[in-house]
Amino acid sequence: MKTLLTCLFTVFVLCALPGPLSAAASPDTATWQSPAPTSCPFASSAEITGIEFTGRHAEYTQADTWYPSWAADGNLYSPWTDGTVNGVGSYSGGTNATTGHAKIIGDDPLALQVVDQGTFVSDPSPYAGRYPCGSLVYDGVWYYGTYCLHSDPSVPHGGMNYNWPWLGPFVGFRYSTNYGKTWTQTPGTPAKPLFGESALQGEPVKIGSPHFVDFGRNLKHSPDGKAYLVAHGASDGTDRRFAYDSWITGDEVYLLRVKPVLGNMNDASKYEFFAGLDAKGRAGWSKDFSRIRPLAAWRDNLGCVTITCNAPLRKYLMCVTDGGNTVSYFNTCLLESSHITGPWKLVTYMRHFGEQAYFVNIPSKFISADGRTLWLCYAANFSQGWGGAKFQSLPAGSRYGMCLQEVRLLGPKRAGRGPNGADKPNPARRRLALTGW
Repeated sequence: MKTLLTCLFTVFVLCALPGPLSAAASPDTATWQSPAPTSCPFASSAEITGIEFTGRHAEYTQADTWYPSWAADGNLYSPWTDGTVNGVGSYSGGTNATTGHAKIIGDDPLALQVVDQGTFVSDPSPYAGRYPCGSLVYDGVWYYGTYCLHSDPSVPHGGMNYNWPWLGPFVGFRYSTNYGKTWTQTPGTPAKPLFGESALQGEPVKIGSPHFVDFGRNLKHSPDGKAYLVAHGASDGTDRRFAYDSWITGDEVYLLRVKPVLGNMNDASKYEFFAGLDAKGRAGWSKDFSRIRPLAAWRDNLGCVTITCNAPLRKYLMCVTDGGNTVSYFNTCLLESSHITGPWKLVTYMRHFGEQAYFVNIPSKFISADGRTLWLCYAANFSQGWGGAKFQSLPAGSRYGMCLQEVRLLGPKRAGRGPNGADKPNPARRRLALTGW
C-alpha cells in the first residue's frame, strides 16, 4: 500500500489451492475456510454462513486505496494513491504529498474504464504522510477526506521494518462541485484536524481514517438521509505492541453521522457520534466526542473498516482487516447485522486473504438483485519482498492495484434454500422498494 514496490503475483487454479480455499461442487468455485481465533468476540451468523468465490475477477491500475462512491449520474468516483493510473502518479508521503482521484465507468465489473484521473497536493506537516480515506459523491458534490500517518513509511523496530506504524488524525474534507475537475481544500489542517485528535507521539486515535457507509446510489438507502462514517482506532495506548493503532491495525470500530451538506462536513459540531446501546439495545447518539463508544471491539485484531448496505437482504456488511505487523500476512473478517448499530455477527474469517489484502470494501453498485452475489474491492501484496516476504495471489487475481473479486453469500441449508444455501428466487421480495430500515 504505502510504497511504490513492483508487485509480483502468481495465478492459481482455485480448485487446486491448498489452505483456506477449498473446492466447492463446481470446479470454478471455492469457499473460504479458515477458523476464527478463539478470542473472537462475534457470534457466528445463522443467516449468512460464509462466502463462495466464483472465480470471476478483474484488476485495474497500479495504485491502491480504492473506495468507490456511486453517484447520481451512475458512475463511480474513487480516491487512489501510491502508484499510477493511466500514466499519472501519486504518492502520499512527504511535504508535497498527493492524493489521486478518478472516475470509474461501466456496469460490468469485468469491463470497467478508469478515467479522468488527477491528483491534489496536501501538506501533511507536522506528520509525514497524508492519505485518502472517506469519499462520497452526493447530489453532485464530491467530499474527499484525508488523514495523516507517522512517522515514516519504513520504521525499524525489533529487528524488522514497519510501514507507517502510527495512525494520525482525520484532517477533514476537500470538495469538488464538478466531479473532480477543481477542488476546494478543507479548512482543517493536520495540526488542527476536524475532531481535534493528535498522534505525533503514537497516541491512540479513534477517528483516524473514516470511510463513508455505502448506502447505494446517491445515499438511496440511508435510514435518515444522513451520511454515516465508520472508522477504526483505539482508546488504550498504555504498554501496547508496536503499531497497535496504524493505518491497518486497531482495537475498535467507531461510527458517526452527519447531514451531508457543504456547511456541515467540516464542522465538528454538526456530527453525532455513536454512544453505545442502552439496556434495551437502543442506540444512543451524542454530539459530545468524549461520549463516543465502540461499535465493535477486538483488541489487537481489528483494523481498516468499511460498511455497505445490502438492500436486497436488508443487511449491513462490515469488512475489517487486521494488518498484524503492517507488512506481513493480513486477515480479513466479514460481519453482518440487520442494524447499522449492531449487534454484529461473523460471516467468515479469512486468514491470509490476498495473502495480504487491505482496504477491503463492497461497492453497492455491483450487488445482485437478490443480494447474494457481490464483488469485493481491495488491493493486495504491497510489501512483496520486505524481509524476504513472498506473497501468493490468493485468490487468483490478488495484486497491487484495484482488485475486484466476485463472491456469493451462503445461507443455511434448509427448506426454501437453493444450492450452497443461497436464497431461491422470490419475485415479491425483489419488488420491495427499500429506503432504509
